[in-house]
Amino acid sequence: MSQTPNGSTPSAETADVVIVGGAVMGSSVAFHLLSDPAFSGRVVVIEKDPTYARSASALSAASIRQQFSSPVNIRISLHGIAFLRDIGARLAVGDERPVIDLTEGGYLYLAATPEGAETLASNRAVQEAEGADIAVFDPAGLKEKFPWLATDDLLAGAWGRSGEGWFDGWGLLQAFRKKARALGAEYRTGEVAHLERQGGRVVAVHLADGSRIACGAVVDCAGSDGRRIAASAGIDIPVHARKRYVFSFTCKGPVDNCPLMIDTSGAYVRPEGHRGAEGQMFICGISPEAEADPDWDGDAEAVDWSLFEEVIWPALAMRVPAFEHIRPGRAWSGPYDMNLLDHNAIVGRAGEVENLFLANGFSGHGLQQAPAVGRGIAEEIVHGRFVTLDLSDLGYGRILAQRPLREANVI
Repeated sequence: MSQTPNGSTPSAETADVVIVGGAVMGSSVAFHLLSDPAFSGRVVVIEKDPTYARSASALSAASIRQQFSSPVNIRISLHGIAFLRDIGARLAVGDERPVIDLTEGGYLYLAATPEGAETLASNRAVQEAEGADIAVFDPAGLKEKFPWLATDDLLAGAWGRSGEGWFDGWGLLQAFRKKARALGAEYRTGEVAHLERQGGRVVAVHLADGSRIACGAVVDCAGSDGRRIAASAGIDIPVHARKRYVFSFTCKGPVDNCPLMIDTSGAYVRPEGHRGAEGQMFICGISPEAEADPDWDGDAEAVDWSLFEEVIWPALAMRVPAFEHIRPGRAWSGPYDMNLLDHNAIVGRAGEVENLFLANGFSGHGLQQAPAVGRGIAEEIVHGRFVTLDLSDLGYGRILAQRPLREANVI
């Protein structure tokens, strides 16, 4: 079809698609919509904070992996790494080609129990069947590959030889946003108060300043505010913004070719930037717990240093002896938009509300999944179905049925 059908009531302003949230996910949806030759509508992106100072896109550890246990997540990330490798061409605006410093250093998952080693092996079989490039090591292989690693208590490790690593998340956000604007997306600073629903459709988006935009379709990409936005149209999603901390430190000791390592404790660490005169900088953290951790309060400066000093650093120093002697750096907190049902994203049409589309609850995977999910949502709007990748396993139906999509590799 040429554009989204507009079934809304008359209004002073109309848009074919209104996207709530203009960070990486919303900007990816806008880019993919306006890149589709079959779409010729007006796209308005509402973003309450154009500085993105409190956005998960700007405050995350910005990484990508194929080491999931569910095929849909693996396919999404394989699509994502191909997109990131070619970002200079895909998101170029005129002669300006974006750079995101993609580093394919791999993820390294460690296992210290027979059950954990078996999980790594079974996951690898699924990952390789989907085309991922994953190697599994025994303790001797781990020591040979990563000589700085303490392996006495380990039974296995799985490492992504290619297609996994980290990048400049802020750069990716800005590249999507700039390209979407160049294609005609209109970005507006404002806060969505509520969605106006009539029967099985959202007919308008109401902003806090009193303005109203009639619409043909709405995409909820509102991150930590996504649950409230969906609820205003009668859709309940189990997404809560948990507080996530990222800590940095510098280490002088040799930790060469360090991947993004996930310790058996759940703590992660990866290099950041290039090694300097003071040593190599690293960033680290640990996933928030669904129930115990507090909600994100919007304050990026409020950091619980005891988590680093009492939990993360001791675990990392046990695993990498060189980390016993470090110099702590800066730290920040940010939102972790957690889907409490299964820690997986909720993607696609919102059940009975036929023109509301969800992109919520990414639980730390949003940046790496933005290329595939943005394209998938755009395809559903324009073509009425997923075309490039079938994302239906992440659909809202599993939320209604309380049928979690089990994912063994959650960090």
